[in-house]
Amino acid sequence: MTSRLYYDLHIHSCLSPCGDDEMTPGNIVGMSSLKGLDIVAITDHNSFGNCPSFFKQCESFGIVSIAGSEITTIEDIHVLTLFETLEGAMDFNSYLDSRRTLFENEPEVFGRQLYVDCDDKIISEEKYLLINAVDLSVDNIYGEVKKYNGVAIPAHIDKMSNGIVGVLGTVPPLDFESFEFHNPDNVLNYSRDYPTINGKNIISNSDAHYLWDINERVNYFDLVSEKNDVKGVTQELFSILRGEKK
Repeated sequence: MTSRLYYDLHIHSCLSPCGDDEMTPGNIVGMSSLKGLDIVAITDHNSFGNCPSFFKQCESFGIVSIAGSEITTIEDIHVLTLFETLEGAMDFNSYLDSRRTLFENEPEVFGRQLYVDCDDKIISEEKYLLINAVDLSVDNIYGEVKKYNGVAIPAHIDKMSNGIVGVLGTVPPLDFESFEFHNPDNVLNYSRDYPTINGKNIISNSDAHYLWDINERVNYFDLVSEKNDVKGVTQELFSILRGEKK
């Protein structure tokens, strides 16, 4: 007996400068609940700062929460990073801060970067721009994330902007067990053109920056664990993303 659980693992909150100010953790979770999603992650650029508030909101709505971030490597490639525990994510966040190049944000140019509490009230604004590249390469990000019990997944590899193919022109034989597609219809052609992704786990997410862009009940995992078994669901999910379970 399996449970079909619907997911969206790539959503930007109001902490990302490109994310709408209405993308608070509470609004994201509320919209995800309305759309019938079961497993949701927020993945702001180069930061996990709104993940603690997001986890609290997910508890209230009965949604399985995943802590994540979309990291820009030194090559300007976007890599989705997801962590099995909030604690692991926040520990990695401290490490990630040490790899950032600090340029002051210009909100009127790039957008505001808002930290919010569990009631969606603004606590503060991130002073330094989050969307620029950090001092991690596509070659070593996998290993660094793994140290904190996380997974690294090249993001939207079928998009020319910041996708691994758009930047490098190919998918080199690295350690990644999963790849993200923006449009799952592209998987067949990419599997033919870039055989290094064959046999790897494929996921597809919204990359939402506005509430209405959050996925409907489209993408899913068939799991043994029931939705109310948060620990079991999380462990199974990461077993899939690590390539341990098909």
